[in-house]
Amino acid sequence: MSSKKLDKLFNPKVIAIIGATTKKGSVGYSLMNNIVGSGFDGIVYPINPKRNNVLGVKAYPTVADVPDKIDLAIIATPAKIVPAIVERCGEVGVSGVLLISAGFAEIGEEGKELTRQISETVRKYKMRLIGPNCLGFIKPSIKLNASFAGKMALPGKIALISQSGALCTAILDWSIKQNVGFSNFVSIGSMVDVSFHDLIDYFGRDPQTNSIVIYMESLIDARSFMSAARAFARNKPIIVLKAGKSTEGAQAAMSHTGSLAGNDFVFDAAFRRSGVIRVDTIEELFNIAKSLAMQPKPSNNRLAIVTNAGGPGVIATDTLIAKGGKIAKLSDETIIELNKYLSPNWSKGNPVDVLGDAGPEQYSKAVELCAKDKNVDGILVILTPQSMTDSTEIARKIAAISKNCRKTILASWMGAEDIQAGQEVLEANNIPVYQNPENAVKCFMLMYNYSRNLEILHETPSHIPHEFQPKKNKSQELINRVLEDNRTVMTEFEAKQLLANYQIPVIKNGLAKTKEEAIAMAEDFGYPLVMKIASPDILHKTDVGGVILNILNKDEAKAAYLRILKSAKEKAPDADIRGVFVEQMINRKYELIIGCKKDPIFGPTIVFGMGGVAVEIFKDTTVGLPPLNMALAMRIIENTKIYKLIKGYRGMPGADISSIQFLLYKFAYLIMDFPQILEIDINPFGVDERGGVVLDAKVLLDKTVTDVEENYSKHLVISPYPSEFTTEYTMKNGQKVTLRAIKPEDELIEKEMFSNFSERTQRFRFFQLIKDISHEKLVRYTQIDYDREIAIIAEVEEDGVKKMAGVARLIADQYNETAEFAIVIADPWQNFGLGNKFTDYIQDIAKARGTQKIYANILAINHIMLHMFKTRGYKMEKNEDGYYAELVIN
Repeated sequence: MSSKKLDKLFNPKVIAIIGATTKKGSVGYSLMNNIVGSGFDGIVYPINPKRNNVLGVKAYPTVADVPDKIDLAIIATPAKIVPAIVERCGEVGVSGVLLISAGFAEIGEEGKELTRQISETVRKYKMRLIGPNCLGFIKPSIKLNASFAGKMALPGKIALISQSGALCTAILDWSIKQNVGFSNFVSIGSMVDVSFHDLIDYFGRDPQTNSIVIYMESLIDARSFMSAARAFARNKPIIVLKAGKSTEGAQAAMSHTGSLAGNDFVFDAAFRRSGVIRVDTIEELFNIAKSLAMQPKPSNNRLAIVTNAGGPGVIATDTLIAKGGKIAKLSDETIIELNKYLSPNWSKGNPVDVLGDAGPEQYSKAVELCAKDKNVDGILVILTPQSMTDSTEIARKIAAISKNCRKTILASWMGAEDIQAGQEVLEANNIPVYQNPENAVKCFMLMYNYSRNLEILHETPSHIPHEFQPKKNKSQELINRVLEDNRTVMTEFEAKQLLANYQIPVIKNGLAKTKEEAIAMAEDFGYPLVMKIASPDILHKTDVGGVILNILNKDEAKAAYLRILKSAKEKAPDADIRGVFVEQMINRKYELIIGCKKDPIFGPTIVFGMGGVAVEIFKDTTVGLPPLNMALAMRIIENTKIYKLIKGYRGMPGADISSIQFLLYKFAYLIMDFPQILEIDINPFGVDERGGVVLDAKVLLDKTVTDVEENYSKHLVISPYPSEFTTEYTMKNGQKVTLRAIKPEDELIEKEMFSNFSERTQRFRFFQLIKDISHEKLVRYTQIDYDREIAIIAEVEEDGVKKMAGVARLIADQYNETAEFAIVIADPWQNFGLGNKFTDYIQDIAKARGTQKIYANILAINHIMLHMFKTRGYKMEKNEDGYYAELVIN
């Protein structure tokens, strides 16, 4: 229903303009003039109680007086009367509202109250509303300019969503000059109702849209944005220009992690995780959209540059290296062939400088040979106009090569009038052209990074090294004790207990409250030792003389205990001192930082990188979002410079990388399980070839988080694995199965199950025979968004080998209004009651998740499934190939 109302909003047959007027220069006049004068084929009703007509069109006092049912009501009136107008729109059954007016949340408490009233009314009548405080929208394909912008957008395949109305007008003007067209051009405003995620979902399904570009200033519902972006980014590029890089979210933090996990770094992590491309300029925003629409994505980052001028080739090379790309090393065979066709004075390498007098044949051969070279992933063709250069004919030759080439070809035709005809030939043949080579190279690297990121996101993760069973209850008790003690800062002893409960390695330690206890621990742990003051009020222990290292014997242990207490009491007389923390002193070659900070928009974030005292100077860290699997953990590690050292460098032994991956995996579970955690700072985590261990740790709690229910996940922006759906079932043959949600790691056992389906089973599930199932398809089945989809597998174990006996799947729409049910049981386990169990279990899950309606499609010859649905009260409708079954459950 929600998506249908959006469809009516963007494809209206009947529009009412509330606030339409004949006063030139007003928003109401511009809206009326734009819609009536744009060639829009629908009916337009001006709403103005003071006039009989507006611009020659009969006016009506209110929307209730309009003789037709209104699809879209556009409101451009003073803010104070808007709530009453929206209420009236709801009463008469208006589908969608475009609220242009300003003067709401942005003006203070009075405006916030108006916003609350409007939001309540929209929900009550199940309307959809864009705005307030927006420019409007333009849909060129139906000649609808429902905005007060002075120009009509050109038709095209790009959907633009912008938070800034003023920027929209600038982009519109620029796009017309650059010949950039749009499927939809939307100013989204303050997002009282319709937000980024709604439009990503809507345009993601729109066949007239092949890419979505967004100008973003802030984000309200990060979880819904991530869910929508992840659903469509693999098929339609989503490109974001995010403003406010330098200052947004900057706030003082009590730990290294807090200062390293700045809000903009978190946006970067979120965009990477959802497959979104981030750009820095408006030009890049549309360059990359155009390039991805015209050319195949490069499989790697090796670029060949063909140019008739040395300077631009050098500039392109410098930009490529700076952006992390590689100059392709041409094969010996390619060099030999190029020698046959190019001037004896050509550059004999890459960049391929064909020299200023090169004609169409030389250019053509250079590009053709580079395209055939296995070491080349993309080609940039640069042309500077010389007196003898036929830029148009060269363009035709390049275009001909491109038609049979699967590699990325970009062009930079430098100049103005002399090369315009050549530019037009290239773009008409789907080769994007850039004014300068730097922009072309940046675009090539954005295309590669997008391609690489999708590949990483859809990589099949390896299984975790061994079973992970955290002591969740003990950790909960520890956190409760600290909060009940009216504290938000754990002592180091408590922090390391918390980490140890999640199998994160800590060294032998204890809390000594007397010198006798300190000596006993020292003798038990062995020397050398380190002692530290234990106080929730002293975060930086060295500042108060609260740390003594390299304690070698019993006498030194006694003296260290007394000296630490004396110094701490003198320098922090009001501190709550709990004793002295005693632990083994261990040295490791490399120091890492592993931390968490709760971001106000994206929730808990993971920081990883080079640790130690200079962590904030070098800032070699990266940010990730939970949950993690082993593959995603590896990507976090690889995104740091210290990775080159810890994997082994210049003959030095490396650390056990898989154990660090597993450590991040466990750490992610810790911060997912406890929304009470505000920050964690493990710095340093010592690591080398002998293993890794926590050397120091700080934990800060959030006292505002209380009464957390079991399996709580609202603090996360990516839905975690739903372990609550795990249960046991015994089939009719006595064999036990585990029913649980599918995981990315299940790809191989699902592939094995699919490959052994009989033809009958294939037809019943897929309505056709499937020869082979691709990795891409299996990724789609196993790497799911648990907010939108749930797949329950039946896992059996035979001779110590785990197998998939069947899978039932529930795929909901973005609003969880309807969900499609599909089920398949592998042939060896059919007729043992598993299908009935799956069906009942999926229905229970759908009911618990608030899904309103389940539906399924069944072949007429699938008598078992038809019987299952009929006995459960599904409404059955006959169609061409079988039946459509539907059940309202909420």
